[in-house]
Amino acid sequence: MNTQFIAGHARLPAGMAAKSVYDTLTITAEIDKKYGVIVDASCTLATEHGRDYVARLLKGHSLRGGIDSILEQLNEGYLGKANSALCAALKDLYKQYCKMQEEKE
Repeated sequence: MNTQFIAGHARLPAGMAAKSVYDTLTITAEIDKKYGVIVDASCTLATEHGRDYVARLLKGHSLRGGIDSILEQLNEGYLGKANSALCAALKDLYKQYCKMQEEKE
């Protein structure tokens, strides 16, 4: 298989719909091993629309160049209560990606 599956986690803020189902927000991504490009992504937001938005935002980005541009787009485009949790989960996912890259070397 030419892809890897990575997950990032963060605590959800109080008062969110997803908080009644999950204590943490999770972002998962399927990443191309050779180029670091996000092939597919999902998250545990409560609404399908929110999950789709995050997946569309992440797909096609290469993690090789870092996540600053993704975080910027997330901060500009996602104005819900989960913004900080999404950013934290994305940072955790990127940390996992970097760790996997170091282990390959």
